[in-house]
Amino acid sequence: MDTRHMHYFMALAETLHFGRAAKLLHMTQPPFSRQIALIEQKLGVKLFERNSRHVTLTPAGKHFLDDCRTVIAQFDGACRDVRLVASGMKGELRFGFMMHAAHSVVPRLVQRYSEIRPDVRLVLEERTPTEIDDMLMAGKLDAAVTFAPGYSPHLRTIHLAREKLRMILRADHACANKRVIGPDDLCHERLIVTPTSVAPTLRSAIASYFAAGGISPNFVLEPRLQHTIIKLVAEGLGVALIPESLCSMLDENLVCKPLRTAPTLDVVLCAPIASANPAVSALMDIAAQSSC
Repeated sequence: MDTRHMHYFMALAETLHFGRAAKLLHMTQPPFSRQIALIEQKLGVKLFERNSRHVTLTPAGKHFLDDCRTVIAQFDGACRDVRLVASGMKGELRFGFMMHAAHSVVPRLVQRYSEIRPDVRLVLEERTPTEIDDMLMAGKLDAAVTFAPGYSPHLRTIHLAREKLRMILRADHACANKRVIGPDDLCHERLIVTPTSVAPTLRSAIASYFAAGGISPNFVLEPRLQHTIIKLVAEGLGVALIPESLCSMLDENLVCKPLRTAPTLDVVLCAPIASANPAVSALMDIAAQSSC
């Protein structure tokens, strides 16, 4: 038994006429009748009552008709879905992003992608930049928003934004009333900073900022997450340079100040060039359009 036999059975069950059913299937009646007899023989069940004038379904035939309709609908759906998956219109896309990008470019990307690919399930992974790099390399992410990598011939990258770093400090800090803060204002400050192992691009930009000002920074705490850095600053344990997009989420006891000759970081969307997931291309297209 296969779906072809189910279509033979359904044609007769729905027309209750051998001649019309055979015609629907572009067959002559004798071979069609043999197929119906073969189906009953294979099942070991009588599906039709027939005489010279009428064809009716047996109780078993009525039940089999319902099941056949369900199976055929599921099979047709499976054929349709596999074509949609192959075209990138359906399926799953594993999308990684840095925490602070959730406050800038990620919501817009996710919203736009969901509008044009509503049948693709987005699996969102909030990760550190180093984790994103490793997961892209291992094939555990299909695409990700992160800081612009160095030479990465295995990745396709699209520029999304250029983000400045800003200084955050408590509202009662001595520098809180300054309009702009420079490296010389921070030479004696306790600095809270992301470790190199977590966000090498961000850490390098901060170190370079102080080096350019001839300052040897006093890095005292190195938590992994930007949220933790903000909390520690709020507790008065130091000051920090953070991406500008995070300044919108600060508590009222914190202030965000512009930096003189502030370092900037490029935020990009990355995807492996060799990605086999056809759902990625639409995301890259959206990013390319928004970067124009």
